[in-house]
Amino acid sequence: MTLKEYPHEVLAAQPIGAWSAEVFHRVVGALREQLAVEDLTQPHWWTLNHAAGAPGRWNRTTLTQRLARYDDLGTDFDTVFDDLTARGWLLEDTATGAMSLTPDGEAARLRARDRNHRVHLQAHQGVDEADFVTTINVLRRITANMGGDGNLPD
Repeated sequence: MTLKEYPHEVLAAQPIGAWSAEVFHRVVGALREQLAVEDLTQPHWWTLNHAAGAPGRWNRTTLTQRLARYDDLGTDFDTVFDDLTARGWLLEDTATGAMSLTPDGEAARLRARDRNHRVHLQAHQGVDEADFVTTINVLRRITANMGGDGNLPD
């Protein structure tokens, strides 16, 4: 798609909130559509990804605390954890509650990762990497200016 060109001063006066909300809705909507093909929600994906990235580090309490920051759907994370456990994708240590993925859970995570990657590639079409990095840094700065945490998640 070819975008119209506008004068610098017209673009500089655009409402960042409106444009960032539009991007959020489009990108997150595309991600959610792709995950739904696998009968997953974003919280399912987040759980699979965290459990795979640090097996044994997370339990229900610590992972819920970590993920609640990103949740805009009022998710009951215990329901998500129960669902992944019932699918045979997530294991929880009976003594510590530490989470890890089963081989089937890892396979599901990889499918979801591939779907997310396709959305990422679509979003980046025609965007120079340097421009993308600048955009992320601008959004981080605006977040910090507005009292939020502009740092990348640990």
